[in-house]
Amino acid sequence: MLRNNSYNSAVSYFVIGTETIIAGGLFFLMRKLFNDDYASVVMDATGLQIGLTLMLIYAISAATSGVVLYKRKIYAYEIMSRIMSAMLKFILLSYCLLKAGNYMNTFSTFYLLYILILTMLIVLFRVSLRMMIKAYRTRGGNIRFVVLVGSSRSMTDLYGELTDQKWAGYNVLGYFDFEKNENMPEGCEYLGTPEDVTGFLEKNHNVHYLFCGLRDVHRDVITRIISFCENHIVRFYSVPNMNNYLQNKVYLESVGSVPVLSLRKDRLSSMSNKIIKRTFDLVFSTLFLCTLFPVILIIVTIITKITMPGPVFFRQKRNGLNDKEFYCLKFRSMKVNADADRLQATKDDPRKTKWGNIMRKTNIDELPQFINVFMGDMSVVGPRPHMLKHTEEYSKLIDKYMVRHLVKPGVTGWSQVTGFRGETKELKDMQGRIRGDIWYIENWSFWLDLYIIYRTVANVFKGEEKAY
Repeated sequence: MLRNNSYNSAVSYFVIGTETIIAGGLFFLMRKLFNDDYASVVMDATGLQIGLTLMLIYAISAATSGVVLYKRKIYAYEIMSRIMSAMLKFILLSYCLLKAGNYMNTFSTFYLLYILILTMLIVLFRVSLRMMIKAYRTRGGNIRFVVLVGSSRSMTDLYGELTDQKWAGYNVLGYFDFEKNENMPEGCEYLGTPEDVTGFLEKNHNVHYLFCGLRDVHRDVITRIISFCENHIVRFYSVPNMNNYLQNKVYLESVGSVPVLSLRKDRLSSMSNKIIKRTFDLVFSTLFLCTLFPVILIIVTIITKITMPGPVFFRQKRNGLNDKEFYCLKFRSMKVNADADRLQATKDDPRKTKWGNIMRKTNIDELPQFINVFMGDMSVVGPRPHMLKHTEEYSKLIDKYMVRHLVKPGVTGWSQVTGFRGETKELKDMQGRIRGDIWYIENWSFWLDLYIIYRTVANVFKGEEKAY
């Protein structure tokens, strides 16, 4: 444990220290490059004062956001989310402190360029360092030695997770069980029975992690192994064998002092994340409804009234948070018809008008849903709401379909920007959409929402094959 923590701390200190120097060095370099006349307008304090202040602010921002580069299994978006979190804190803190101290005009071109260049340098530094760490581990550096106790299916899957990517830096020495298991991979050596574990660890002082998958009927053996690990700085992990009835990830929580396993990490169940998401929804929808929407409404109303009889808006009951029904608003893109609440739009749907087709291609028909966002029935980003008939049908056909209703539905969503938008001709199309919706719920972050919004806007300009 101590060896692992010291390595993690060393990487964190190195990253934060280096980036703090980058933040200061970039400021002093830009201060030198800009001519004195221009700089004197933007800066009302000495360059040294401002530079040191920026370095202190960046160090605090990076430290509170955390560094995950040392983790053995980490995804690019997780690294980027930490960078964006640190930069957002840095921007807010530096604005407040520089403004309060009357050090610098933070609305200047100089400051904007500084922030943009610093962000690019930090991204480049962390991505490069991550690649170097992976290359170092691939060549045999920073290896963590592991032993397994038990050979259930969970343990065979664990062996694969530890050894599939060489850059993760794990070396599994073998496994212990009451008898040799032919189902264990050939590369995993049989080391003996669980009673032999402590003797093996006494002879091999380089073991960092021990994963135990024995059943609780062997509590005496497990207790002895735990005691030895605790007294010899070996990290002990218990691996529950649930593969016979559960194949997805589970997450450890606690009810008082009792540990429990939940089926998924529902990030939006925490109050802080709910506040962040609802605040963003309110700000985003209010700005849109008070600026662009009135102009779009006037244009759509005029063209709709000219091209087809009937109302401008289309209201349809759909399923929302906790399966609660609400009226979803859209600009009407079809002729008034009796099948609106049971049939999806198809590519050459005769119910659509030419104007309706244009609205669907450009997503204009979805814009009234920002009223739903403002009212609290929907969110800017989330699983797309389905009509009641589809929810009734697909909930019987697709396993875990109703999980998507654990969060508010969205104007746009992860499934929509990753190829599962529009008509679902076959069951597998809807299954793909549901997998994407569940992935979004389990991996939600504010930065992921921003990325989905960016992808949505980009797709409007690029054009989408299923936008009909």
